[in-house]
Amino acid sequence: MALHKGPEKPDERPLSLNPFYGEANPVSGMTEAPPKHRLPDNPLAPMAAYDLVHNELMLDGNSRLNLATFVTTWMEPQAGVLMAECRDKNMIDKDEYPRTAELERRCVAMLADLWNAPDPSAAVGCSTTGSSEACMLAGMALKRRWSKRNPDSGTRPNLVMGINVQVCWEKFCNFWEVEPRLIPMDGERYHLDPQAAAERCDENTIGVVGILGSTFDGSYEPIAELCAALDALQERTGLDIPVHVDGASGAMIAPFLDEDLMWDFRLPRVASINTSGHKYGLVYPGVGWALWRDKEALPEELVFRVNYLGGDMPTFALNFSRPGAQVVAQYYTLVRLGREGYRMVQQTTRDVARGIADKVEALGDFRLLTRGDELPVFAFTTAPDVTSYDVFDVSRRMRESGWLLPAYTFPPNREDLSVLRVVCRNGFSEDLADMFVDDLTRLLPELRRQPGPLGRDKSAATSFHH
Repeated sequence: MALHKGPEKPDERPLSLNPFYGEANPVSGMTEAPPKHRLPDNPLAPMAAYDLVHNELMLDGNSRLNLATFVTTWMEPQAGVLMAECRDKNMIDKDEYPRTAELERRCVAMLADLWNAPDPSAAVGCSTTGSSEACMLAGMALKRRWSKRNPDSGTRPNLVMGINVQVCWEKFCNFWEVEPRLIPMDGERYHLDPQAAAERCDENTIGVVGILGSTFDGSYEPIAELCAALDALQERTGLDIPVHVDGASGAMIAPFLDEDLMWDFRLPRVASINTSGHKYGLVYPGVGWALWRDKEALPEELVFRVNYLGGDMPTFALNFSRPGAQVVAQYYTLVRLGREGYRMVQQTTRDVARGIADKVEALGDFRLLTRGDELPVFAFTTAPDVTSYDVFDVSRRMRESGWLLPAYTFPPNREDLSVLRVVCRNGFSEDLADMFVDDLTRLLPELRRQPGPLGRDKSAATSFHH
């Protein structure tokens, strides 16, 4: 959640009110526009209020052209109707809305089966507002399991992960007082190294996080190799370190396109998995999912039961009240597409990403770090002989054509590397991809004539959206 402070010097200019919608105020009897930074004294007519908000939002970027976000920007109209019908249902009130609760349960069962749980009926899970909350829940379960094994430790636990993890893991370590042990990037390795991760583990390690689809470049981390390294560690030392797979994006790609890839509950060391339904689960934000292999992986004392909404309701989530619309939309999408439908959608998206990557590489000005052949995402930087402009110049100039193309630097030890990243999603068609490449091609002659990069302060990049 972004933090917003009041403006240091409030803009006291009133909002502009279109006279066409300026119906007489029912209280004052006159047409007037409300202030910006305090509640208006009187109500506005519904159409006038809509006009004010709608016109201001027109200045937002076009979400379909946002190549920074992983979040779904298109769904079928039928899904939108279902969401509208369910937006007034409180997801937590399972006694009043038992069918919505049943759809959530079915989604958990479907994901347990999709992720090859040994006994899908024994797997446990829940919906969340997104992967950030799901990761928090998974981290809490890891820490509680460690605490039960080490009741008198008196030491600070640690969590091992690559430095490329999403910021929610840093938040988890901060909020729950866990030491983050980050494996830095090294050379052309942009994510966690399995052997280095195993070497950082000790008796106070609550778990290791593996990322199935790195935010920085779209690559999969080697989950099977990570588990193998931890198996060897257990043989040498007796340390039994569980793995959580952060599959925010890849857990809804790999089951359909990389069926032979070992990353999920087929690996006995994988205790839990999360994903974002609102990313490659193909649902509008915000919905995520957290699943555990079995009840043993989710300590019972973390599950709370309440009855003041009617009935006995187990709940394990950081949030309480939230709409049921996104869960219903997730169930709709799962039954609407099925395995083959998801496979076709994800394959098309990957094909588009790989096609754009090839065309960008063919321009000659850029070097690809990834090619979109894991997540439908690729990262690229300027070629070594390009000195007149940098990735931040490209990001700024592409925004002039409406494209939100993120430019950012990598973390330690590769702060020297600045890249652009293209995220392809369902709805990003080959036609749009061709327009993107055409716009990029068109601006290159001007960029090549620059005397040098403008610098990040002048070539402001789009936000790096996780």
